[in-house]
Amino acid sequence: MANNQLYRVKTIAQYHELMGLPGPAHPLVSVVDLSRIQHPEHDGSLHLLFELYTISLKRISNVTMKYGQQEYDYNDGLMYFMSPGQLFSIASTGDAPVVRSGLLLLIHPDFLWHTPLARGIRRYDFFDYAVHEALYLSDREEAIIDGVIRHIDQECHSNIDKFSQDIIIAQLEVLLNYSERFYQRQFITRKKSSHQLLEKLEEWLAAYFEREDIAQRGLPSVQAISEALHVSPNYLSTLLKTLTGQSTQQHIHEKLIEKAKQQLSTTDLTVSQIAYSLGFEHSQSFSKLFKSKTNVSPLEFRAGFN
Repeated sequence: MANNQLYRVKTIAQYHELMGLPGPAHPLVSVVDLSRIQHPEHDGSLHLLFELYTISLKRISNVTMKYGQQEYDYNDGLMYFMSPGQLFSIASTGDAPVVRSGLLLLIHPDFLWHTPLARGIRRYDFFDYAVHEALYLSDREEAIIDGVIRHIDQECHSNIDKFSQDIIIAQLEVLLNYSERFYQRQFITRKKSSHQLLEKLEEWLAAYFEREDIAQRGLPSVQAISEALHVSPNYLSTLLKTLTGQSTQQHIHEKLIEKAKQQLSTTDLTVSQIAYSLGFEHSQSFSKLFKSKTNVSPLEFRAGFN
């Protein structure tokens, strides 16, 4: 196989063929036992651009996985999710990849067509998390996830009838809901790393609103903050919601209103000048946000403070 070759995986059958597996039992859903994969020989990195949903439960040695620009050593068991259009890379560390255990669930988007999950799947933010934001499972949690995936596999190998899709969709929803529950647990139990991220956010926002060039730079964006903190936007917002009840955008607004109150109470700057200094192009937008957060207008706040 050529060095750094890119494969666009459009179908489940194509993935099975690429990995040296027998054809899938179901054309649109497949559960792959990773120990059965015959990795294609390659002298560099193998890049797979999936047009499928993938849910992985993996334990792999001697291999580094890469998602975007983030790398992760998969010597521990973990779970991660990808939505269609995401790039997955495998780079050998020198020895042949060794799969200790693992399952890969592949779902073609067409399978979800005309089901509530076709739209509902978008609410599961973890499909857009980066690889280093994977879900770490306890032994009990891993057993639950393993059981649900194997139930899906069993249904895929049964005779396809009018009940097949509904049963598999129901199992998928169970799997996703358990995953969401376990992510919420992870945010809470990994308090140190979670709270360190919250502290970094507060420090970043405080430093940003002390800058003298905010008027030129504009309001801080969730994307800019996520890049500065080296996490994906969805992961950051979900973590913050769990810890504080507020999203990243709400944290931005909270710091902005705090800074605005300070200027309204300690300076003679006009509302327009304050709005401009905080990165707003139009003072009306600032006044509207201020009132929505405080129930008073900027001028009413200043008058009440005085």
